[in-house]
Amino acid sequence: MDISALDAKYEAQKIAFAPVVFQAVRAALNLGILEAISKKRTGIDNEGIAEKTGISIYGIEVLLELLENVNVVESENGQYKITKIGFFLLRDTLTKVNFNFTNDVCYQGLHDLDLSIKNCKPEGLKVFGEWDTVYEALSQLPKDVQKSWFDFDHYYSDTSFAEALPVVFSDNPKMIYDVGGNTGKFTTQCIEYTDDVNVTMVDLPGQLGMAKENFKSHPNSDRVHYYEMNLLDQNSKFEGQTDVVWMSQFLDCFSKPEIVSILARVKTALKPDGSIYIMETFCDRQKYPASEFSLLCTSLYFTSIANGNSRMYNLDPFIECVELAGLKVVEQFDEIGVSHSILKCQLA
Repeated sequence: MDISALDAKYEAQKIAFAPVVFQAVRAALNLGILEAISKKRTGIDNEGIAEKTGISIYGIEVLLELLENVNVVESENGQYKITKIGFFLLRDTLTKVNFNFTNDVCYQGLHDLDLSIKNCKPEGLKVFGEWDTVYEALSQLPKDVQKSWFDFDHYYSDTSFAEALPVVFSDNPKMIYDVGGNTGKFTTQCIEYTDDVNVTMVDLPGQLGMAKENFKSHPNSDRVHYYEMNLLDQNSKFEGQTDVVWMSQFLDCFSKPEIVSILARVKTALKPDGSIYIMETFCDRQKYPASEFSLLCTSLYFTSIANGNSRMYNLDPFIECVELAGLKVVEQFDEIGVSHSILKCQLA
């Protein structure tokens, strides 16, 4: 890295004060300050912002002086305007989803990241209550935290489903196991994609309870079935056989040995010519630097909040897990949705 000592020291200060910048942006968003600036394209001064928001001149000054320094806003002759960075913070869905997830789900718990790494446990989860993993806690988290978690989870998966469905249905499956089906988003897509498929959702009781509520009024709910299972239980077994097993953003929730164990048990549910489709966001398969950066940060959410031992994986180590479980990758599909890849796996 070719950088002067002076520039390196400045970059170090950005890291040292990064939480302050984050909270300054959050405050400016919540107080309506950035919104007020964005609506005045020709520029607006502190007095105009105060009139629009009811915030004191002092509060506006201390926030905007910092936010101008980090290029969220810009000013000329005392008139503030939104920059492109500020626009994305205000209007871009991906940025807002990531921002709210960081603030509501991760921010407090990350204070104990060092303990989480040391103990291989999600020590940050205790800010919400006493659970072993976040997945057990989901149905009981505070509503704002729950909303930010699901918004984050669904944004990345939902934008991929339309492209994933033709891949999954290429062999015309009649039965699909949606493993880690959560609230039923993919299952809904499947039963609406064709009238010929039944889907069994496999997940923890809390998640399946939420899914059942979601399917109560769906006209095709008779083709949705439920199977309660804790995949971390080594004695858990699948019943019956299926054409397809689908796992979306699921296996990154586990350590490598756990992934191997889960896949070894999942494959017993496959018909001899069946396929397992794994959709994941692999760090080293990203087209844009922003995507890779986001995934690397998300890994530390898994460390501090989710379960203490999983992460966003690179492709090759993940394929090693697939092969150790007695499976082989027969096809790979990249650039699915925002940042996903799909691995089609079959019995080795």
